[in-house]
Amino acid sequence: MAKDPLSDAGLHYDELNKLRVLDPEVTQKTVELKEECKEFVDKIEQFQKIVGGLTEIVDQLAKEAENEKMKAICARNLLKSVAKQREAQQQQLQTLIVEKKMQLERYRVEYEALSKIETEQNEFIEQFILQK
Repeated sequence: MAKDPLSDAGLHYDELNKLRVLDPEVTQKTVELKEECKEFVDKIEQFQKIVGGLTEIVDQLAKEAENEKMKAICARNLLKSVAKQREAQQQQLQTLIVEKKMQLERYRVEYEALSKIETEQNEFIEQFILQK
């Protein structure tokens, strides 16, 4: 095979018989690499869109979780507050029960004393009537 003097000078013919500076094989590989790069960039863009969507979903879920957490904390605090109110109310009622029991005891003692006085007065009246 004879050496092509143009090839030695770095000039080549392509499939359309146009004069090129690059070797047709290198040009073809360059075009293929360009296409592969474009496909790679497209896939990276698609991946970024997917990751962006996933990030949005995760952020939304995080916000919802935070809202639920705050609701749970509020409910727990409310429950503690209600429990403390019930304790205070229970103590007030127990104090009232003790006061009412003391009052009942005073009334019972007073009733017994008045009953004794009534009995004594009835006896006195009966004796007074009998003496007449």
